[in-house]
Amino acid sequence: MSPDELVYLGVLVASIPVGFLFRYFSPPVKQGAALLLGLFITVVLCDVHTLHSLVTVIGTWVIIRSSWRHAPALSLSWTFLYLLFFRLVTWFNLPQPTPFANAVQLILTLKMVSLANEVRSFHVEKKRDVSSFTKSPVIGGLSQEPSLYDILSYSYCYVGIMTGPFFRFQTYVDWLHQPKPLALPGWEPCLQRLKLVPVYAALFLAINAVFPLPYVRTDEFLDQNFFYRLFYMVAVFFVFRMRFYAAWCGAEAGCISAGLGCYPENALSKPGGGPTVSYSADPSADEKYDFRTIQNIDCYNTDFCVKVRHGMRYWNMTVQWWLHHYIYPNAPFKSYTLRAGWTMFISAYWHGLHAGYYLSFMTIPLCIAAESAMEASVRRRLGPRGQNVFDWVHWFLKMRAYDYMCMGFVLLKASDTVNYWMSVCFIMHVVAVCCIVAGRALKGGKGDGRKVGEEQKAEGEQRKETTGEKTD
Repeated sequence: MSPDELVYLGVLVASIPVGFLFRYFSPPVKQGAALLLGLFITVVLCDVHTLHSLVTVIGTWVIIRSSWRHAPALSLSWTFLYLLFFRLVTWFNLPQPTPFANAVQLILTLKMVSLANEVRSFHVEKKRDVSSFTKSPVIGGLSQEPSLYDILSYSYCYVGIMTGPFFRFQTYVDWLHQPKPLALPGWEPCLQRLKLVPVYAALFLAINAVFPLPYVRTDEFLDQNFFYRLFYMVAVFFVFRMRFYAAWCGAEAGCISAGLGCYPENALSKPGGGPTVSYSADPSADEKYDFRTIQNIDCYNTDFCVKVRHGMRYWNMTVQWWLHHYIYPNAPFKSYTLRAGWTMFISAYWHGLHAGYYLSFMTIPLCIAAESAMEASVRRRLGPRGQNVFDWVHWFLKMRAYDYMCMGFVLLKASDTVNYWMSVCFIMHVVAVCCIVAGRALKGGKGDGRKVGEEQKAEGEQRKETTGEKTD
């Protein structure tokens, strides 16, 4: 493990026992202590680069105070433009930010955009209540506009400050004001989330030692036979998954120990978003609780879901919620395919400026189009046994697609990514294009008796699945 990874590990491990301690604090003490601890971590690990995050927070506060109506669009523009400056600071003869500062900036960007949207919703519902003299039915809305201290406390809350998961300001407020935090579940769900972390960590270390990523960039690797080069991406993506499985499960455990994101099961919480229906918040009531709000990874479904579009839903789940609610609906296109492409482009930009991110993320819409074409033209014609075989083939190709795209994500440079993809003959791009062509040919062939209404219904279902509109 690298020194940076050891530091991340140390922060994750320390956050778990600290979280249980925070359950004993009153709301004002909890808010102040979480802010001070988060600032301490940030200053120690980011040093002078802490100023980047502070400028982002102050700028967002000014935007919200100046114009809550336009705050969502302005905050998105402000934080994303500052991300560009943050990544190009060396052009202005400023020191290069540390990886820790980059991690803080990424999470903070999500928080600030979400906060601006929540504040706007608060004012809209407040005006609606005054005009209609009725109580708003909105779930999880703010009760007042946050102060600068509230925004700073939310921004630098120690929970997930570098690793995530993302959580809304309302989730943070609910955490501060939990009526009986000691009565909420803690040890059992925490241990449940941690039980496989040693396995993930051991697999990460073992497979990474056998299949190191730097080897892909060597001429010796390119001299290997085609099937070895093809298999290497499977190993690289496996290492990539194990690393994040361990990190995100550990980050979730830190949230669970503190009680953050704990809601009754009947609240039907969504990762990142929180409760979606009215619920009882009385810990003394006979309620079952879950931590779905802060769940960032579904390891089993990431590996064994069938479709590319579903794979995105189970990976980095809180960020997927953020993209679905703040980026996808506001895309400057009406076409579903273009909206999906725009969302993937924004996701790539949020991750960084490396070309590998864009090459990988912009391959996802192509893969989704390919699987949609084959589902509509082949799978629907098959019987139950044939569909079962189709799904297994579909799953195999989904995993290879993610193996393939992962190479761009980890190699980062355009030249390295293209060189690797070229060494395997751009195989997944070729497969995707062939599936689209074959799917369209079969769809337009004889015996296709679907009506136009049925086609539109199928496309609507595909759209819901891809954007996460379906209830899990």
